[in-house]
Amino acid sequence: MSAVHLLKRSVIAAAFGAAAFTSAPAFAEVTLRVVPHSNLAVLDPIWTTAYMSRNHGYMIYDTLFGTDEKGQIKPQMVDTWSVSDDKRLYTFKLRKGLAFHDGAPVTGEDVIASLQRWGKRDGMGSALMQFVARMDSPEPDTFRIFLGEACGFVLEALGKPSSVVPFIMPKRIAETDAFKQISEHIGSGPYIFKKDEFKPGDKSVYLKNTKYVPRNEPPSGSTGGKRVFVDRVEWNLALRDAQAQVNALKNGEVDIIESLAFDHFEAVKKETNLQLPTYSNVGLQFMARFNHLHKPFDNPKVRQAVIAAFAQEPFLRAQVGVKELYSTCYSMFYCGTPYGTTVGSELQSKSNMRKAQQLLKESGYDGTPIVLMKPTDLASIQKLPDVAAQLLRQAGFKVDLQAMDWQTLVGRRAKKDPIDKGGWNMFLTAWQAFDISSPIANPTMDTRGEKSVWFGWASDDKLAELRNQFMRATDEATKKKLADQIHARAFEVGTHVVVGNFTQPMAASKKVSGFFVSNGQVYWNLKKN
Repeated sequence: MSAVHLLKRSVIAAAFGAAAFTSAPAFAEVTLRVVPHSNLAVLDPIWTTAYMSRNHGYMIYDTLFGTDEKGQIKPQMVDTWSVSDDKRLYTFKLRKGLAFHDGAPVTGEDVIASLQRWGKRDGMGSALMQFVARMDSPEPDTFRIFLGEACGFVLEALGKPSSVVPFIMPKRIAETDAFKQISEHIGSGPYIFKKDEFKPGDKSVYLKNTKYVPRNEPPSGSTGGKRVFVDRVEWNLALRDAQAQVNALKNGEVDIIESLAFDHFEAVKKETNLQLPTYSNVGLQFMARFNHLHKPFDNPKVRQAVIAAFAQEPFLRAQVGVKELYSTCYSMFYCGTPYGTTVGSELQSKSNMRKAQQLLKESGYDGTPIVLMKPTDLASIQKLPDVAAQLLRQAGFKVDLQAMDWQTLVGRRAKKDPIDKGGWNMFLTAWQAFDISSPIANPTMDTRGEKSVWFGWASDDKLAELRNQFMRATDEATKKKLADQIHARAFEVGTHVVVGNFTQPMAASKKVSGFFVSNGQVYWNLKKN
């Protein structure tokens, strides 16, 4: 890039930045106040699978494609695209009006750098990059993906709606090492991040991007027009007590509780000035994840003993409690989805504690304590580790239950250190259905050992080969057959344990309108009167 071009870009950026961060007059400003489900500590949505970082990403970045409420892939930043007859060349043209918050236009080079970084961190991205021979940008508004061989999930990957989303960043930021967090937070999305007001554990602030050009379609899932009707969104990161959250909502001090504690569901339902918005038509799944690198879970029979011990009903009854909000499900791909299956799940669905004790004895387990991490500030999963600890002890395990805040857990689970050096054996979490509903999207199915992109680092060559076959399959009958085989193998080797499905309620003031099925927590299309 020439010195003259750099100077022009700097001048544009300075002018745009000054305008973008100028608040509307005080009398006109509308602020949407949200209590998110957790603290926000990681601002890089490519570096972690934590949903708080994903939600932060959706505020300030945009995506090439999205997934609508019916699970269909639709264009977002992309205007038009074409595919060669041999299915090995994809050509995309970006829509007009796309600009980053610093004023620079979004180009194909930005897209390529963003996809390359994402492909090193995300399970589906990593899978796609196994097929990508190269990418280029023949024109500023165009990028191309050349595949070494055809595969059937290019658009599905680019439109991935959750967990590690392929957000588009400026090239200079996207070129940051994928295993280091970015230090600049500039996107082209509907909101601008106010870094000078960000206080971890206190608040995060976003301003309306007045330069953003939304699509014309109505919002649906992560697709459609991202129209912003408020001037400012404030995330209250400090309000962690469930009763205090509800009191603040009743008093008008906050407008939305992103993740209403299950204990308060029935009470909020009766409040005439409050609502329980429907923002999702698919639920979530609880799961327990093993660390396959260290004893005792480097032994598959020990993992099988846990699967046999973990009956789902105790977890669901303790954590959720409201019968209409949960259901047992023995599918790792989520019941009711296209690849949802229970093939091979009998070890859990038909087993009992006696079977678990027998398997543990046969495994040669030597009494090594299980370091089980428990989050203290994430109400939606806070009770799960207590149930897990009880069931593990009944099966014959020794358990070291260690409490910590969720963001500490998120950081610690990424470490491969030995247990005596601060490592871990197990944690429990929750995934939205779209994140786990196929052998490619589901990160637990990546069994390449330490090369796996998600924490736990399972290793199984047979499962990896079946997953590779699934990636190359183009007809649905073959995919379904392979998905069943993958599912059965995952139960056999014990990649993780599913502990049931649930719906997470959201609560809001009736002064807020415009909620739509987004299958997550996003803050466009909302109005506040």
